Amino acid sequence: MSDNTLGVSPPIRSQAVRASVELLSSMRFAIALLTVICIASVIGTVLKQHEPAVNYVNQFGPFWAEVFAALKLNAVYSAWWFLVILAFLVTSTSLCIARNTPKIIADWGNYKENIREKNLGAFHHKAQASLSGDSASEAQRIGQMLAGGGWKVKLQQRDTPAGPGTGWMVAAKAGSANKLGYIAAHSAIVLVCIGGLLDGDLIVRAQMWLNGKTTYNGGGLISQVPADHRLSARNPTFRGNLVVAEGSRAGTAILSQSDGILLQELPFNVELKKFIVEYYSTGMPKLFASDVVIHDKETGAEVPARIEVNHPASYKGIEIYQSSFDDGGSSVTLQGKSLLGAAKPFELKGTIGGAAQSVQGEEKQELMLELTALRLINVENFANDDAGAGVDVRKVDLRHSIDARLGAANKTVSTKELRNVGPSISYKLRDASGQAFEYHNYMLPMVMEEGGAPIFLMGVRQNPIDPLRYLRVPADTQDSTDGFLAMYAALNDPAAREQAVRRYVVRAVDSQRADLAEQLTQSAARALTLFAGSVGDDGQRMGGLPAIAQFMETNVPQAERERASQVLIHILSGTLFELAQMTRERAALAPLEPNEQTQAFMSQALRALSDVQFYPAPLVFELTDFKQVQASVFEVARAPGKNIVYLGCAFLILGVFAMLYVRERRIWVWLAPRDGQTHATMALSTNRKTMDGDVEFAQISEKLIGVRPDGSTA
Repeated sequence: MSDNTLGVSPPIRSQAVRASVELLSSMRFAIALLTVICIASVIGTVLKQHEPAVNYVNQFGPFWAEVFAALKLNAVYSAWWFLVILAFLVTSTSLCIARNTPKIIADWGNYKENIREKNLGAFHHKAQASLSGDSASEAQRIGQMLAGGGWKVKLQQRDTPAGPGTGWMVAAKAGSANKLGYIAAHSAIVLVCIGGLLDGDLIVRAQMWLNGKTTYNGGGLISQVPADHRLSARNPTFRGNLVVAEGSRAGTAILSQSDGILLQELPFNVELKKFIVEYYSTGMPKLFASDVVIHDKETGAEVPARIEVNHPASYKGIEIYQSSFDDGGSSVTLQGKSLLGAAKPFELKGTIGGAAQSVQGEEKQELMLELTALRLINVENFANDDAGAGVDVRKVDLRHSIDARLGAANKTVSTKELRNVGPSISYKLRDASGQAFEYHNYMLPMVMEEGGAPIFLMGVRQNPIDPLRYLRVPADTQDSTDGFLAMYAALNDPAAREQAVRRYVVRAVDSQRADLAEQLTQSAARALTLFAGSVGDDGQRMGGLPAIAQFMETNVPQAERERASQVLIHILSGTLFELAQMTRERAALAPLEPNEQTQAFMSQALRALSDVQFYPAPLVFELTDFKQVQASVFEVARAPGKNIVYLGCAFLILGVFAMLYVRERRIWVWLAPRDGQTHATMALSTNRKTMDGDVEFAQISEKLIGVRPDGSTA
């Protein structure tokens, strides 16, 4: 491309059309298009594509979410303006090739032997010498030497003052492939863009426009989606996802669009016989593969195949790639428990990804339970050093995240280690307004620190982009959460708190000290009431350790706060211990023994009772049983433009190599009789001046005419 287009001018009479062609084929226009494409590609790389609209709202806010949707920045590579820019780039480059190729081809066979003798003196590389032989023999000699060195040579006989036909011009050239590099590189741009347009959404959108197809935004079974949202199996190009559970088959791919989905019918069904997954010690997948059988819908033929990452299967021009894996509808059994003990525990069964189920919250509040994920392997890092802060494969730092959220810091002293902490269940509880919190509960208790109590981790977050916040519930002597939940229910019962205070005072104060007992009763009752919490004027509940701290800051002088807080925490710990003993008596369980295990349990229970006020749901669901069903996620693609892109890449490599590493060089040697000898004037031109060019000319001039450019002789 050139800014002024030095190629062949189109035979167009219209000035406007001619100006348009000049603009489209100019270098400035092409560079502007490439700049816009680069900016769009950066946006498409940084901004996640084809995400649900709510994700953009949660991350960037409603204003920017609307801007992204209006400009199609959430689907850059399928946006109409991006496709238009690609089309203009193809047009611009094609025009440039069409205008300059004839000139390049014509120049390919031109030796420029008609150059004048006096013009040779204007070249940077030039040399002169007198030769002993006649001009004709010297021309033949020089021509043969150049041809032997790989040059293409042409000899021209001319007239001189010495007589007609006494002068000879030897014209030679090498490196003409440099100009072919121009054509190859520009053709590569056209081929890559055409391949991208063919394999992009252009044809899919054309079918939507011409055949009245629309995107689908509803739910339900794939078989129930109307034909208006389905593309024919004869669709020449598409790229979508196919999810197949073990023991089932599927033949309809899902094509994600910016405003919904399209269903792509396949000419075959894929049956997943077995899904294989292997893990590293870190919990990251090491290998996942699928043993499948491809069933041809037309002929009924069955073709077994094994699909692995980077080892796709191919059938009828459609590539089947192993993309990832998912849950295929595992069945789970959950036990629902009320935090306040208002209802008895109940059992609930469901399917991962299945229909939402209605559950009753506080005051008969109806909540919808959505089961979202089942994980059998959760490898966590329990490191206690900051350099390797325990980050698991989902980027959840169980040491720092748990300690920093929902409670006081938990200082661990364990060594750095990776541990599989067993299965976990993820679910959502959605209220009547549509607002939902996501929960992630581990099935088994785990020990976070040496000598610490085993705890159940109950994660919660409101937005998918937020990190999980964990409530750490201590396991009782039966490895259950029942002991803690009973304590929490009793803590919220004024009668139970009063009884716990009385029991604590009886154990802590001599019966003869009535005055001291009364004083201790008041302090213990106040501490336990503050810890239980209450709803303030702002509608927010304040309790736990923050309420104790606020009371100390308000009512105790700063100089006495440290001593007073120690006393108050001691009293609080004692009353909570009595509360725990009361709940065990009601459950007909043996009382807690005063040992290290009990101390660890009570210490964790105090923190958990303080943190539970931040837990947004009145119910917790614990995983009690499950039956896993794996599903394989395939990417199916019919990409006719793939080979075109590969060809374009090959052309681009050849073109860039030719333009950068192949120098076009031309040599002229003018031979004419003078003073009984043959006078030789030699010159060299090159499209790129280099130090190698100077050395090469010195060697060639010395070889051909026996003189170096500086005038020295061999």
